[in-house]
Amino acid sequence: MRPFATSVALLLSIAAAPGADEREPFQARPASSYPCRQTIAGLTVAAEVFDTREEMRSAFGKLDLSRYGVLPILVVMKNDSDKVLRLETARFEYMRPDRKRLAAVPASEVRYLFGPKRPQTVPLPRYPIPRVGGREKNPLEAWEIEGRAFAARMLPAGEAASGFIYFQTANHRGAVLYVSGIEEAATGQQLFYFEIPLDGPAAP
Repeated sequence: MRPFATSVALLLSIAAAPGADEREPFQARPASSYPCRQTIAGLTVAAEVFDTREEMRSAFGKLDLSRYGVLPILVVMKNDSDKVLRLETARFEYMRPDRKRLAAVPASEVRYLFGPKRPQTVPLPRYPIPRVGGREKNPLEAWEIEGRAFAARMLPAGEAASGFIYFQTANHRGAVLYVSGIEEAATGQQLFYFEIPLDGPAAP
């Protein structure tokens, strides 16, 4: 092999070597391994709150969503029934200890929860002139927010799905993830709703 080709091959092997990236790709565990979970009609729904910087770093890198009032909750589902389930009709709500419910914010709308500041202007009679500095980048436009969101629309028998649901709130001790609207694809019959305590195991 010629010296140039050898050098290129060496560089490629270093780039692909384990540990070349600062963090491992994020991957959810099996639903049965999470303490906060509930099983109804063969469907297990597990949830895990990501509210510390260390937890968020594993999924969102340097982005600390709590700084912007966003609470990500990882949802993992495993369908052990013999039916195909429709998830596109599912509704996710964060229920606080006072029983107030907050609807999940669609992943595509999270970016609007913290918009970039408008350029400051110098007041003139007719035409405002933007000051030097330009537009500030919106940290909530990071690809991980939509890229790691829960997006499964159908869940075949024996399959699993996972992803993040987002809420505009701080985490509250004693809160519950309320999941409703999941249907059997063949009949349209809805499963009983899930109430998953986010502090510990749910009732079986």
